[in-house]
Amino acid sequence: MGSMLSPSPKGTLGTGSGRGQGGDIPLGARFRMAGCDPTPSSCDCFVALPPHTAAPAVIFGKNADRPRSEVQEVLYVPAALHQPGDRVQCTYLEIEQAERTHAVVLSRPAWLWGAEMGANEHGVCVGNEGVWTREPVGQEEALLGMDLVRLALERGSSAREALEVITALLERYGQGGSCKEEPVPFIYHNTFLLADRTEAWVLETAGRYWAAQQIREGSRNISNQLSIGKEITAEHPGLRQRALSQGWWSGDGEFSFAQVFSLPQQPPRMEAARARYSAGRELLQQNAGHITAETFMAILRDKASGICVDTEGFRTAGSMVSVLPRDPALPCVHFFTATPDPSRSVFKPFVFVAGLKPVPQVRSPTFRDDPAKRIPRFQSTVDRRHELYRRHQAALELMESDQERGQKLLQTLRDLEKQGLEGMNALLEGAVAPCPEELADLFFDCVEAEMKFYP
Repeated sequence: MGSMLSPSPKGTLGTGSGRGQGGDIPLGARFRMAGCDPTPSSCDCFVALPPHTAAPAVIFGKNADRPRSEVQEVLYVPAALHQPGDRVQCTYLEIEQAERTHAVVLSRPAWLWGAEMGANEHGVCVGNEGVWTREPVGQEEALLGMDLVRLALERGSSAREALEVITALLERYGQGGSCKEEPVPFIYHNTFLLADRTEAWVLETAGRYWAAQQIREGSRNISNQLSIGKEITAEHPGLRQRALSQGWWSGDGEFSFAQVFSLPQQPPRMEAARARYSAGRELLQQNAGHITAETFMAILRDKASGICVDTEGFRTAGSMVSVLPRDPALPCVHFFTATPDPSRSVFKPFVFVAGLKPVPQVRSPTFRDDPAKRIPRFQSTVDRRHELYRRHQAALELMESDQERGQKLLQTLRDLEKQGLEGMNALLEGAVAPCPEELADLFFDCVEAEMKFYP
Protein backbone atom coordinates (compact mmCIF):
# COMPACT_ATOMS: atom_id res chain seq x y z
CA MET A 1 0.00 0.00 0.00
CA GLY A 2 2.75 2.43 0.85
CA SER A 3 0.52 4.67 2.97
CA MET A 4 1.09 5.78 6.53
CA LEU A 5 -1.41 3.15 7.64
CA SER A 6 0.88 0.32 6.58
CA PRO A 7 4.39 -0.26 7.92
CA SER A 8 7.08 -0.79 5.32
CA PRO A 9 10.15 -3.00 5.81
CA LYS A 10 12.38 0.07 5.76
CA GLY A 11 12.49 3.01 8.15
CA THR A 12 14.25 4.62 11.05
CA LEU A 13 14.85 2.21 13.91
CA GLY A 14 12.57 2.84 16.89
CA THR A 15 13.58 2.59 20.49
CA GLY A 16 11.31 -0.35 21.24
CA SER A 17 11.08 0.85 24.83
CA GLY A 18 7.31 0.57 25.11
CA ARG A 19 7.08 4.24 26.08
CA GLY A 20 3.61 5.73 26.11
CA GLN A 21 2.47 9.33 26.29
CA GLY A 22 3.67 10.10 29.74
CA GLY A 23 6.68 8.02 30.63
CA ASP A 24 8.27 4.62 30.62
CA ILE A 25 6.63 1.51 31.98
CA PRO A 26 8.54 0.26 35.01
CA LEU A 27 9.72 -3.29 34.63
CA GLY A 28 8.07 -4.16 37.90
CA ALA A 29 10.99 -6.02 39.41
CA ARG A 30 9.62 -5.51 42.89
CA PHE A 31 6.62 -7.63 41.89
CA ARG A 32 8.66 -10.80 41.48
CA MET A 33 6.67 -13.68 42.89
CA ALA A 34 8.80 -14.63 45.85
CA GLY A 35 7.72 -17.95 47.26
CA CYS A 36 5.30 -18.60 44.39
CA ASP A 37 5.48 -20.95 41.44
CA PRO A 38 6.86 -18.68 38.69
CA THR A 39 5.30 -20.82 35.93
CA PRO A 40 1.55 -20.64 36.57
CA SER A 41 -0.98 -21.68 33.93
CA SER A 42 -2.36 -18.22 33.77
CA CYS A 43 -3.50 -15.13 31.90
CA ASP A 44 -3.96 -11.43 32.55
CA CYS A 45 -6.51 -9.03 31.10
CA PHE A 46 -6.66 -5.23 31.34
CA VAL A 47 -8.99 -2.36 30.53
CA ALA A 48 -8.58 1.40 30.88
CA LEU A 49 -11.27 4.05 30.44
CA PRO A 50 -11.19 7.84 30.71
CA PRO A 51 -9.84 9.60 32.72
CA HIS A 52 -7.05 6.99 32.93
CA THR A 53 -6.56 6.93 29.15
CA ALA A 54 -4.57 9.60 27.31
CA ALA A 55 -7.31 10.03 24.71
CA PRO A 56 -11.12 9.70 24.93
CA ALA A 57 -11.11 5.96 24.28
CA VAL A 58 -11.43 2.62 26.05
CA ILE A 59 -8.31 0.44 25.77
CA PHE A 60 -8.42 -3.34 26.20
CA GLY A 61 -5.49 -5.75 26.44
CA LYS A 62 -4.90 -9.43 27.16
CA ASN A 63 -2.16 -12.05 27.26
CA ALA A 64 -3.24 -15.61 26.56
CA ASP A 65 -0.92 -17.89 28.53
CA ARG A 66 -1.23 -21.45 27.30
CA PRO A 67 0.71 -24.76 27.16
CA ARG A 68 4.06 -24.06 25.55
CA SER A 69 3.54 -26.18 22.43
CA GLU A 70 0.06 -24.85 21.68
CA VAL A 71 -0.40 -22.71 18.57
CA GLN A 72 -2.67 -19.67 18.57
CA GLU A 73 -4.15 -18.46 15.29
CA VAL A 74 -5.98 -15.26 14.33
CA LEU A 75 -9.30 -15.94 12.65
CA TYR A 76 -11.73 -13.51 11.00
CA VAL A 77 -15.34 -14.68 10.69
CA PRO A 78 -17.76 -12.47 8.71
CA ALA A 79 -21.26 -11.59 9.88
CA ALA A 80 -23.93 -14.10 8.87
CA LEU A 81 -27.68 -14.70 8.89
CA HIS A 82 -28.95 -18.10 10.01
CA GLN A 83 -32.16 -20.06 9.53
CA PRO A 84 -34.54 -21.00 12.37
CA GLY A 85 -33.47 -24.31 13.83
CA ASP A 86 -29.84 -23.94 12.77
CA ARG A 87 -27.25 -25.34 15.19
CA VAL A 88 -23.61 -24.44 15.83
CA GLN A 89 -20.94 -26.92 16.86
CA CYS A 90 -18.79 -25.46 19.63
CA THR A 91 -15.69 -27.24 20.94
CA TYR A 92 -17.67 -30.03 22.61
CA LEU A 93 -21.37 -29.11 22.52
CA GLU A 94 -23.74 -28.35 19.68
CA ILE A 95 -26.15 -25.57 20.62
CA GLU A 96 -28.84 -23.48 18.96
CA GLN A 97 -27.56 -20.84 16.55
CA ALA A 98 -28.51 -17.16 16.78
CA GLU A 99 -30.55 -15.56 13.99
CA ARG A 100 -27.64 -13.25 13.21
CA THR A 101 -23.98 -13.44 14.14
CA HIS A 102 -21.69 -10.40 14.08
CA ALA A 103 -18.34 -10.27 12.28
CA VAL A 104 -15.55 -11.21 14.71
CA VAL A 105 -11.77 -11.41 14.82
CA LEU A 106 -10.46 -14.03 17.24
CA SER A 107 -7.15 -15.09 18.74
CA ARG A 108 -7.67 -18.73 19.60
CA PRO A 109 -5.91 -22.02 20.33
CA ALA A 110 -6.00 -23.70 16.93
CA TRP A 111 -7.54 -26.96 18.17
CA LEU A 112 -10.79 -25.56 19.54
CA TRP A 113 -13.84 -23.60 18.32
CA GLY A 114 -13.86 -20.73 20.80
CA ALA A 115 -11.27 -18.05 21.52
CA GLU A 116 -9.05 -16.72 24.28
CA MET A 117 -9.84 -13.16 23.21
CA GLY A 118 -11.25 -11.17 20.36
CA ALA A 119 -13.41 -8.34 19.12
CA ASN A 120 -16.48 -7.82 16.96
CA GLU A 121 -17.58 -5.30 14.35
CA HIS A 122 -19.45 -3.25 17.00
CA GLY A 123 -16.32 -2.51 19.03
CA VAL A 124 -16.91 -5.16 21.71
CA CYS A 125 -13.86 -6.95 23.16
CA VAL A 126 -13.92 -10.03 25.41
CA GLY A 127 -11.21 -12.08 27.13
CA ASN A 128 -11.34 -14.83 29.76
CA GLU A 129 -9.25 -16.25 32.60
CA GLY A 130 -9.34 -19.62 34.33
CA VAL A 131 -10.27 -19.79 38.03
CA TRP A 132 -10.95 -22.45 40.64
CA THR A 133 -13.73 -21.84 43.18
CA ARG A 134 -15.75 -23.62 45.84
CA GLU A 135 -18.00 -24.94 43.09
CA PRO A 136 -16.51 -28.18 41.72
CA VAL A 137 -15.35 -28.16 38.10
CA GLY A 138 -17.48 -30.30 35.80
CA GLN A 139 -15.79 -33.37 34.34
CA GLU A 140 -18.48 -33.70 31.67
CA GLU A 141 -18.05 -31.84 28.40
CA ALA A 142 -19.97 -28.57 28.30
CA LEU A 143 -19.19 -25.08 27.02
CA LEU A 144 -15.61 -23.96 27.49
CA GLY A 145 -15.01 -20.44 28.76
CA MET A 146 -13.34 -19.88 25.38
CA ASP A 147 -16.53 -20.96 23.61
CA LEU A 148 -18.42 -18.38 25.68
CA VAL A 149 -15.94 -15.67 24.59
CA ARG A 150 -16.69 -16.35 20.92
CA LEU A 151 -20.44 -16.73 21.44
CA ALA A 152 -20.54 -13.41 23.32
CA LEU A 153 -18.71 -11.63 20.50
CA GLU A 154 -20.86 -13.20 17.77
CA ARG A 155 -24.13 -12.35 19.53
CA GLY A 156 -23.53 -9.19 21.60
CA SER A 157 -23.55 -5.69 20.08
CA SER A 158 -22.40 -4.11 23.38
CA ALA A 159 -20.42 -5.24 26.40
CA ARG A 160 -23.65 -5.51 28.39
CA GLU A 161 -25.32 -7.62 25.70
CA ALA A 162 -22.26 -9.84 25.48
CA LEU A 163 -22.40 -10.38 29.24
CA GLU A 164 -26.08 -11.32 29.00
CA VAL A 165 -25.23 -13.83 26.26
CA ILE A 166 -22.65 -15.52 28.48
CA THR A 167 -24.82 -15.68 31.59
CA ALA A 168 -27.82 -17.08 29.69
CA LEU A 169 -25.72 -19.78 28.02
CA LEU A 170 -23.90 -20.54 31.26
CA GLU A 171 -27.14 -21.12 33.14
CA ARG A 172 -28.52 -23.29 30.32
CA TYR A 173 -25.49 -25.40 29.41
CA GLY A 174 -22.96 -24.96 32.19
CA GLN A 175 -19.20 -24.85 31.70
CA GLY A 176 -16.80 -27.76 31.61
CA GLY A 177 -14.54 -29.99 29.56
CA SER A 178 -10.78 -30.09 29.19
CA CYS A 179 -9.11 -26.81 28.24
CA LYS A 180 -5.85 -28.40 27.05
CA GLU A 181 -5.08 -30.55 24.04
CA GLU A 182 -3.78 -33.38 26.20
CA PRO A 183 -5.15 -36.76 27.38
CA VAL A 184 -5.12 -35.69 31.05
CA PRO A 185 -8.04 -33.26 31.55
CA PHE A 186 -7.37 -29.69 32.65
CA ILE A 187 -10.61 -28.04 33.75
CA TYR A 188 -11.44 -24.65 35.22
CA HIS A 189 -14.20 -22.11 35.63
CA ASN A 190 -13.91 -18.67 34.10
CA THR A 191 -13.82 -14.95 34.66
CA PHE A 192 -14.34 -12.52 31.79
CA LEU A 193 -13.48 -8.94 30.97
CA LEU A 194 -15.83 -7.31 28.46
CA ALA A 195 -15.46 -3.81 27.01
CA ASP A 196 -16.97 -1.52 24.40
CA ARG A 197 -16.59 2.16 23.49
CA THR A 198 -18.39 3.38 26.62
CA GLU A 199 -17.94 0.91 29.49
CA ALA A 200 -16.49 -2.37 30.69
CA TRP A 201 -17.77 -5.29 32.76
CA VAL A 202 -16.03 -7.89 34.88
CA LEU A 203 -17.96 -11.18 34.96
CA GLU A 204 -16.84 -13.88 37.37
CA THR A 205 -18.31 -17.36 37.56
CA ALA A 206 -18.42 -20.37 39.83
CA GLY A 207 -20.10 -23.26 38.03
CA ARG A 208 -23.42 -21.85 36.77
CA TYR A 209 -23.37 -19.04 39.33
CA TRP A 210 -21.98 -15.59 38.58
CA ALA A 211 -21.49 -11.99 39.68
CA ALA A 212 -20.74 -8.96 37.51
CA GLN A 213 -19.25 -5.52 38.14
CA GLN A 214 -19.75 -2.55 35.84
CA ILE A 215 -16.72 -0.31 35.18
CA ARG A 216 -17.53 3.19 33.96
CA GLU A 217 -14.18 4.95 34.48
CA GLY A 218 -10.57 4.39 35.49
CA SER A 219 -8.89 1.02 34.96
CA ARG A 220 -9.30 -2.61 35.97
CA ASN A 221 -7.47 -5.89 35.53
CA ILE A 222 -8.30 -9.53 36.13
CA SER A 223 -6.10 -12.56 36.63
CA ASN A 224 -6.63 -16.17 37.76
CA GLN A 225 -8.59 -15.30 40.88
CA LEU A 226 -11.97 -13.95 41.91
CA SER A 227 -11.78 -10.19 42.35
CA ILE A 228 -15.36 -8.93 42.66
CA GLY A 229 -15.98 -8.20 46.31
CA LYS A 230 -18.99 -6.23 47.51
CA GLU A 231 -19.17 -4.02 44.40
CA ILE A 232 -21.65 -6.30 42.58
CA THR A 233 -23.72 -4.68 39.83
CA ALA A 234 -25.62 -7.82 38.75
CA GLU A 235 -25.68 -11.44 39.89
CA HIS A 236 -27.23 -14.85 39.38
CA PRO A 237 -30.67 -14.79 41.06
CA GLY A 238 -29.80 -17.81 43.19
CA LEU A 239 -26.26 -16.76 44.08
CA ARG A 240 -26.75 -15.81 47.72
CA GLN A 241 -29.12 -18.66 48.44
CA ARG A 242 -26.51 -21.05 47.08
CA ALA A 243 -23.90 -19.58 49.42
CA LEU A 244 -26.29 -19.83 52.36
CA SER A 245 -27.28 -23.44 51.60
CA GLN A 246 -23.65 -24.53 51.42
CA GLY A 247 -22.67 -22.78 54.63
CA TRP A 248 -20.24 -20.47 52.83
CA TRP A 249 -22.06 -17.34 54.00
CA SER A 250 -24.00 -16.69 57.17
CA GLY A 251 -26.27 -14.08 55.63
CA ASP A 252 -24.94 -11.39 57.98
CA GLY A 253 -23.23 -8.26 56.70
CA GLU A 254 -22.45 -7.32 53.12
CA PHE A 255 -21.99 -10.10 50.58
CA SER A 256 -18.54 -10.38 48.95
CA PHE A 257 -18.49 -12.70 45.96
CA ALA A 258 -14.71 -13.21 46.04
CA GLN A 259 -14.67 -13.88 49.77
CA VAL A 260 -17.59 -16.30 49.73
CA PHE A 261 -16.82 -18.30 46.59
CA SER A 262 -13.00 -18.43 46.65
CA LEU A 263 -11.36 -21.64 47.82
CA PRO A 264 -10.16 -21.45 51.44
CA GLN A 265 -6.87 -23.03 50.31
CA GLN A 266 -5.81 -21.62 46.95
CA PRO A 267 -3.91 -23.85 44.51
CA PRO A 268 -0.33 -22.68 43.80
CA ARG A 269 -1.23 -21.27 40.38
CA MET A 270 -3.82 -18.97 41.99
CA GLU A 271 -1.38 -17.87 44.69
CA ALA A 272 0.97 -16.83 41.89
CA ALA A 273 -1.92 -15.08 40.16
CA ARG A 274 -2.42 -12.91 43.25
CA ALA A 275 1.03 -11.38 42.79
CA ARG A 276 0.46 -10.84 39.07
CA TYR A 277 -2.92 -9.26 39.74
CA SER A 278 -1.35 -6.83 42.22
CA ALA A 279 1.50 -6.05 39.81
CA GLY A 280 -0.92 -5.37 36.97
CA ARG A 281 -3.08 -3.13 39.12
CA GLU A 282 -0.02 -1.15 40.21
CA LEU A 283 1.19 -0.72 36.62
CA LEU A 284 -2.24 0.61 35.67
CA GLN A 285 -2.21 3.07 38.57
CA GLN A 286 1.31 4.28 37.75
CA ASN A 287 0.20 5.20 34.24
CA ALA A 288 -3.26 6.54 35.10
CA GLY A 289 -4.10 9.56 33.00
CA HIS A 290 -1.81 8.73 30.08
CA ILE A 291 -2.55 5.11 29.18
CA THR A 292 -2.22 4.36 25.46
CA ALA A 293 -2.06 1.24 23.31
CA GLU A 294 1.72 1.41 23.71
CA THR A 295 1.32 1.41 27.49
CA PHE A 296 -0.71 -1.80 27.35
CA MET A 297 1.78 -3.42 24.98
CA ALA A 298 4.57 -2.67 27.44
CA ILE A 299 2.56 -4.11 30.35
CA LEU A 300 1.82 -7.29 28.36
CA ARG A 301 5.58 -7.60 27.70
CA ASP A 302 6.50 -7.29 31.40
CA LYS A 303 8.28 -10.50 32.40
CA ALA A 304 9.44 -9.39 35.84
CA SER A 305 5.85 -9.30 37.10
CA GLY A 306 4.98 -12.65 35.52
CA ILE A 307 2.44 -11.01 33.20
CA CYS A 308 4.52 -12.12 30.20
CA VAL A 309 5.25 -15.84 30.64
CA ASP A 310 7.97 -17.85 28.89
CA THR A 311 8.71 -21.12 30.70
CA GLU A 312 9.15 -24.78 29.87
CA GLY A 313 5.50 -25.55 30.61
CA PHE A 314 3.54 -22.41 29.77
CA ARG A 315 4.12 -19.24 27.82
CA THR A 316 2.19 -16.30 26.46
CA ALA A 317 0.87 -17.83 23.24
CA GLY A 318 -0.79 -14.70 21.88
CA SER A 319 -1.48 -11.09 22.83
CA MET A 320 -4.10 -8.49 21.93
CA VAL A 321 -4.53 -4.74 22.46
CA SER A 322 -7.59 -2.80 21.26
CA VAL A 323 -8.37 0.92 21.11
CA LEU A 324 -12.10 1.71 21.21
CA PRO A 325 -12.64 5.46 20.62
CA ARG A 326 -15.58 7.15 22.31
CA ASP A 327 -16.28 8.95 19.02
CA PRO A 328 -18.38 6.50 16.93
CA ALA A 329 -17.11 8.17 13.75
CA LEU A 330 -13.62 6.80 14.46
CA PRO A 331 -12.83 3.12 13.83
CA CYS A 332 -11.82 0.70 16.56
CA VAL A 333 -8.30 -0.65 16.08
CA HIS A 334 -7.27 -4.11 17.29
CA PHE A 335 -3.66 -5.29 17.49
CA PHE A 336 -2.73 -9.00 17.49
CA THR A 337 0.63 -10.75 17.68
CA ALA A 338 -0.49 -14.20 16.38
CA THR A 339 2.84 -15.46 17.79
CA PRO A 340 4.14 -16.34 21.28
CA ASP A 341 6.00 -14.08 23.71
CA PRO A 342 4.93 -10.45 23.09
CA SER A 343 8.36 -9.23 24.24
CA ARG A 344 9.69 -10.72 20.98
CA SER A 345 6.60 -10.36 18.80
CA VAL A 346 5.00 -7.68 16.65
CA PHE A 347 1.56 -6.19 17.43
CA LYS A 348 -0.15 -5.85 14.04
CA PRO A 349 -3.27 -3.67 13.49
CA PHE A 350 -6.65 -4.96 12.30
CA VAL A 351 -9.71 -2.81 11.49
CA PHE A 352 -13.18 -4.06 10.58
CA VAL A 353 -14.09 -2.96 7.03
CA ALA A 354 -15.83 -4.54 4.07
CA GLY A 355 -13.78 -6.77 1.79
CA LEU A 356 -11.12 -7.80 4.30
CA LYS A 357 -8.23 -9.59 2.66
CA PRO A 358 -7.77 -13.16 3.99
CA VAL A 359 -4.56 -13.77 5.94
CA PRO A 360 -3.75 -17.49 5.52
CA GLN A 361 -0.29 -16.93 7.06
CA VAL A 362 -1.90 -16.83 10.54
CA ARG A 363 -4.35 -19.69 9.98
CA SER A 364 -3.46 -23.15 11.19
CA PRO A 365 -3.96 -26.20 8.97
CA THR A 366 -7.08 -28.32 9.33
CA PHE A 367 -7.11 -32.11 9.62
CA ARG A 368 -9.62 -34.62 8.29
CA ASP A 369 -9.21 -36.86 11.33
CA ASP A 370 -8.48 -34.28 14.03
CA PRO A 371 -7.51 -35.87 17.38
CA ALA A 372 -9.28 -33.02 19.19
CA LYS A 373 -12.58 -34.09 17.61
CA ARG A 374 -12.14 -37.86 17.61
CA ILE A 375 -13.38 -39.66 20.75
CA PRO A 376 -11.53 -40.51 22.90
CA ARG A 377 -9.92 -37.13 22.36
CA PHE A 378 -6.28 -36.08 22.34
CA GLN A 379 -4.83 -39.56 21.80
CA SER A 380 -2.33 -38.27 19.24
CA THR A 381 -0.85 -34.95 18.18
CA VAL A 382 -0.75 -33.01 14.92
CA ASP A 383 1.36 -30.07 13.75
CA ARG A 384 -0.89 -27.00 13.97
CA ARG A 385 1.81 -24.39 13.28
CA HIS A 386 0.81 -21.73 10.76
CA GLU A 387 3.30 -20.02 8.46
CA LEU A 388 3.90 -16.94 10.62
CA TYR A 389 4.34 -19.13 13.69
CA ARG A 390 6.99 -21.26 11.95
CA ARG A 391 8.92 -18.26 10.72
CA HIS A 392 8.68 -16.52 14.10
CA GLN A 393 9.94 -19.61 15.93
CA ALA A 394 13.00 -19.68 13.65
CA ALA A 395 13.56 -16.02 14.52
CA LEU A 396 13.35 -16.79 18.25
CA GLU A 397 15.97 -19.49 17.83
CA LEU A 398 18.21 -16.94 16.10
CA MET A 399 17.72 -14.45 18.95
CA GLU A 400 18.84 -17.11 21.42
CA SER A 401 21.76 -18.54 19.42
CA ASP A 402 23.22 -15.30 18.03
CA GLN A 403 22.60 -12.49 20.47
CA GLU A 404 23.97 -9.71 18.27
CA ARG A 405 21.96 -10.67 15.17
CA GLY A 406 18.95 -11.41 17.35
CA GLN A 407 19.07 -8.00 18.98
CA LYS A 408 19.24 -6.31 15.56
CA LEU A 409 16.26 -8.33 14.39
CA LEU A 410 14.28 -7.48 17.51
CA GLN A 411 15.08 -3.79 17.01
CA THR A 412 13.87 -3.98 13.41
CA LEU A 413 10.65 -5.66 14.49
CA ARG A 414 10.07 -2.95 17.07
CA ASP A 415 10.49 -0.35 14.34
CA LEU A 416 7.96 -2.17 12.18
CA GLU A 417 5.50 -2.14 15.05
CA LYS A 418 6.19 1.53 15.71
CA GLN A 419 5.33 2.43 12.13
CA GLY A 420 2.04 0.59 12.40
CA LEU A 421 1.25 2.33 15.68
CA GLU A 422 2.04 5.74 14.22
CA GLY A 423 -0.27 5.09 11.28
CA MET A 424 -3.08 3.93 13.55
CA ASN A 425 -2.61 6.86 15.94
CA ALA A 426 -2.90 9.25 12.99
CA LEU A 427 -6.12 7.49 12.01
CA LEU A 428 -7.53 7.61 15.55
CA GLU A 429 -6.61 11.28 15.94
CA GLY A 430 -8.37 12.16 12.69
CA ALA A 431 -5.10 13.27 11.07
CA VAL A 432 -5.71 10.95 8.10
CA ALA A 433 -8.99 9.88 6.54
CA PRO A 434 -9.68 6.15 6.65
CA CYS A 435 -9.34 4.45 3.27
CA PRO A 436 -11.47 1.26 3.27
CA GLU A 437 -9.37 -0.40 0.57
CA GLU A 438 -6.14 0.15 2.51
CA LEU A 439 -7.71 -0.93 5.79
CA ALA A 440 -9.00 -4.12 4.13
CA ASP A 441 -5.39 -5.07 3.31
CA LEU A 442 -3.86 -3.73 6.53
CA PHE A 443 -3.46 -6.86 8.66
CA PHE A 444 -2.31 -8.93 5.65
CA ASP A 445 0.28 -6.32 4.68
CA CYS A 446 1.62 -6.08 8.25
CA VAL A 447 1.99 -9.87 8.48
CA GLU A 448 3.78 -9.95 5.11
CA ALA A 449 6.09 -7.10 6.16
CA GLU A 450 7.00 -8.94 9.38
CA MET A 451 7.74 -12.18 7.58
CA LYS A 452 10.19 -10.48 5.20
CA PHE A 453 12.60 -10.02 8.09
CA TYR A 454 12.54 -13.61 9.31
CA PRO A 455 15.18 -16.18 8.42
